[in-house]
Amino acid sequence: MAGSSTVLKRAVEALDLLLGRAGAAGTGPLQATRHADLLESFRSNVAAVEEQLAGNPQWAELQGLRVELSRQALWAAPCPDVPWSFTSHALLLLLCLKHCMLRLAAAFHPPLPNPKTAEAAPALSPDTLSIAQEKTVQAALQFVVTLGLCPYLLPGVGLPLGRRTEFSALVHEVISRGSLSGATRRLYATCTVLLEVAQHPSLGSLILTRHLGDLLAGLCQLGFCPARREGEQAKLGLELTGLTEEERAGCREALQGLLGRVYQPLVVRELLLLQGGSSKQGSHSSKGEGEGGLAPAPAWLRRLCGQLLSERLVRPGGVQAVVRGILEGAGAGAVGGKSAEAAAADWRKCDAVARILSSCPQQSLSLEDYYREVCPQVLQLLLIQDKLTAAQFQRVAATTVLALARRHPREAEKHLLQPLLEPLLRCSQVAGVSPEVLPAGTVLVKEEELSGCVESVFKVYVAGNEPLAVLLASLQPALGVVFSLYCFTKQNVSFLRHPCQEILLWFLEKSERETALSVLEGLARLGGATRPLHPQCQFQVAGEGGAAITVRRTVQGGEEEEEEEEALYQKISSEQWQLEQLVDLVSRCRSSGVAGDLFIRCLKELTHIAGQGAADVESVPLSRRSPVELEPPERQLQVLQLVAMLCEGISDSLFTDVAQVVDFVATTLQRACVALSCRSEAAVEAQTLSMAMGLVAAMLAGAVQLKSADFAALEQRLLPLLGEVSRVHPEPVLQELAADLRASICTRGAFSPETVSSAAQSTLGKARASRAPPEKPRVAHLACGSAAEPGSSGTPRGSLARPPAAGPGSSAGGLQELLLSVCDPDVPARAAALRTLSGLIEQRDPEALERREKLLQVFVENLEHEDSFVYLSAIQGVALLADASPEQVLPCLLAQYGGAQPDTRKAWRAETRMKLGEALMRATRALGDMVFAHRDRLIQAFLRGARDPESSLRASSLSNLGELCRILQFQLGSVVHEVSSCLAAIAQTDPEAEVRRAAVHVVVLLLRGLSQRATEVLRDVLLDLYRLLKSVVRCERDEVTVLHAQLALEELDGIMRQFLFPQQTLEKKIVVLP
Repeated sequence: MAGSSTVLKRAVEALDLLLGRAGAAGTGPLQATRHADLLESFRSNVAAVEEQLAGNPQWAELQGLRVELSRQALWAAPCPDVPWSFTSHALLLLLCLKHCMLRLAAAFHPPLPNPKTAEAAPALSPDTLSIAQEKTVQAALQFVVTLGLCPYLLPGVGLPLGRRTEFSALVHEVISRGSLSGATRRLYATCTVLLEVAQHPSLGSLILTRHLGDLLAGLCQLGFCPARREGEQAKLGLELTGLTEEERAGCREALQGLLGRVYQPLVVRELLLLQGGSSKQGSHSSKGEGEGGLAPAPAWLRRLCGQLLSERLVRPGGVQAVVRGILEGAGAGAVGGKSAEAAAADWRKCDAVARILSSCPQQSLSLEDYYREVCPQVLQLLLIQDKLTAAQFQRVAATTVLALARRHPREAEKHLLQPLLEPLLRCSQVAGVSPEVLPAGTVLVKEEELSGCVESVFKVYVAGNEPLAVLLASLQPALGVVFSLYCFTKQNVSFLRHPCQEILLWFLEKSERETALSVLEGLARLGGATRPLHPQCQFQVAGEGGAAITVRRTVQGGEEEEEEEEALYQKISSEQWQLEQLVDLVSRCRSSGVAGDLFIRCLKELTHIAGQGAADVESVPLSRRSPVELEPPERQLQVLQLVAMLCEGISDSLFTDVAQVVDFVATTLQRACVALSCRSEAAVEAQTLSMAMGLVAAMLAGAVQLKSADFAALEQRLLPLLGEVSRVHPEPVLQELAADLRASICTRGAFSPETVSSAAQSTLGKARASRAPPEKPRVAHLACGSAAEPGSSGTPRGSLARPPAAGPGSSAGGLQELLLSVCDPDVPARAAALRTLSGLIEQRDPEALERREKLLQVFVENLEHEDSFVYLSAIQGVALLADASPEQVLPCLLAQYGGAQPDTRKAWRAETRMKLGEALMRATRALGDMVFAHRDRLIQAFLRGARDPESSLRASSLSNLGELCRILQFQLGSVVHEVSSCLAAIAQTDPEAEVRRAAVHVVVLLLRGLSQRATEVLRDVLLDLYRLLKSVVRCERDEVTVLHAQLALEELDGIMRQFLFPQQTLEKKIVVLP
């Protein structure tokens, strides 16, 4: 081993001596002198090495190895050509160095690591080169490539020496002056020796990282260059027939081995340079050289590089290698950084890579086979998580998908879009997977898979923003699952909410209007072409902020009826929640007019259902119809619910153009005609019909600038319907208005009767009143109507709007008129009167406070009203009255909250009692610390409510109890024991999950409200509450209840940590001594 180490040192010394002054030669002022100096330097260095090898006994072992290797190499024979003699000596010394390093590595046996000194570095291998030795070897390799490889390449193959460094240009001139006989043999010898030396890992890294392109160029020329004619050989001065077919086959095999061994992005970059980079490089050469442009790559080399690049592309991981090679070669950097961000921002580079990937190469057998290999790798680029390179890779992948969808939509859908959307389609109702046969809890789509799918769809469809037909058609079947996921994320905190919302909005805005409406109908469960989530599948919160899809637990026939009712309640509440989110989603794309078209379509559906229902009533006598047939169908209820939500959510900006308003008015008139022709008692209310015709009157009066196309639409759509209304409607006022509107439309506004002007002014006045400031609520609420909602309460026939009641005042007549308006059947008038009375109480009006018993009775009676506008106004009035006179009002409210109605034995409904509870809590918040005087009665009422047979009232009472305890804090006193016992009993024994949730939520409110004071206020029951929470976490089946318990434990943990380990503060204390 010591002998091999000595030979290694001597080989490096010989290389150093051989290089000598060669690198510094040729720096003279005259060109001829520089050539002579360089040749003389080569000659003298070779002689010096020969002298040392022959005369120095310390180099005898190296000389023996060198002689042994030279006998096996025919190219090592003495040659009068000085540059080649210099190159052959360098090649022999590199082979000697490689053999010595292999011997040292084979004889090295590292010692076992010492466990006592585990942190010590491992022993260094003896074949490791020092930094100085590496520099010497690198210089020798540079000379070998410059003298023995590059001069023998054909024009256009690789980068010529004249275009490299100044020294390389000088070497090129020196070699071109000499004889080039046997050029192919010399190129073959250099390439084979470099390949052999590169078998050692250390030497191979030095060769392949710096000279891979030159080595590839040499092997391509040796193995694939076609034989030339004799005239061309003489013209080039090269001998190209010096290799046998076996040697050429060996070069081709060595090329394939080298390509498979090296880092693939580097291979791609070098092949691209060989294929066409030379001409591009030549354009950047300095103009002062005075030489012509570079020769283009030969046709055979371009075809060969194209074939090799295609082979790299279809290999596993080939797409990523090609992308890295192109982007890194374009200046993107090997590991990203600022240059990577710049490359990602340059869409031209990404577009070029996408064109390469989407174009099937000529060497591929078929288009189908190529896309089958490449497309899965393109989809993998979308899932790269490396922050430094993800931006450019994902941009390239998205651009590739879009380019492929444009060129070959059928193949794109089969190999890209369907695999991309497969996790979403897997759980649809028509998918091949059958969740019924899988056990409950089986994970159908994991969190990583679902998150990657949604993010990839967002990058391709939304970020790409190219509404191709194949993209829209492929995304439509998956929208049902995307919408279900969106609704699920609205109930939780998830990063998937934004991409799901953007995907849905992108489809609704980019697709055709009929398709968008069909999708919205499917999402609203009214039919359509949307595939919803399978009923047996459900979303589940995952650990990384995403979601997973699992199999839902089914309720078997033998299970308890309560569980079936709970499942039915969950289903109905889920559908209600999804409908609310659908309306919210539609409200976000108001500019496209989708919301207005959906609303009009729903009205048309109601008209069709009404006509069909009336025909059924006439055909079948009422006495012969079953009770089931008397109930409205489910579809009608869903349409009604959707219309009501659209009116409530986005009524202020539902219509975006005149055409939608015309459609709405035409639909309303058609509904009125159908109802009148069928003699239905549920005819369209007069207020709704008046409002619709008032819109037409306002447009004719100049509220909207009408064009000729708008007048044509009015004439085509509304004239027949207005004529029929004027003939068959029983109200004379509406008949006259319809006839006058018909005349005004026919004259295109030239004839405007007084009835049309009055209707226009009334409609425009309502619009202004609906935008009135909140300081005048009565005018605003009385002016706005609910005619757009089907089935709303109507006004007396023939009236367009009810006159407002008297405003706030101190006169007895004004208060009496308000009390009369409270009984008005018109919802806006009643609600406005209630809010006006609440304003009087808030202003402490003496007359209103004097009649507080009457006002309390009025407010409590209106709590039973079904319209939220009315009962919320009543709740506000009760709370303000209790705040103004707590001693007189609170006892009455508490008695009604826990028992029967006053002056009757009839019990309150649970819904009304919950409204009373809300009023009590508002009054409690307003009283603040003064609520202590009524503490016992409030707590007793809520504790009694917690034992009510109605589960919703029990949950409401517990919620009120928690809020009251949070307000009382230190004033809670000994009642805390009763509250704790009640909560423990309910949380452990109540059969309803909703009530158990409320009980645990009370504990959360207590801990969160008391904060650091909990250790003092709840001192006696804190341990019991902790044990209760732990029991709920271990034994409770309801996930929401467990979540509340975990939140309470987190609050308790923070309180106890702060109590046991208080924050240390530095304070100065000054003590005055006596």
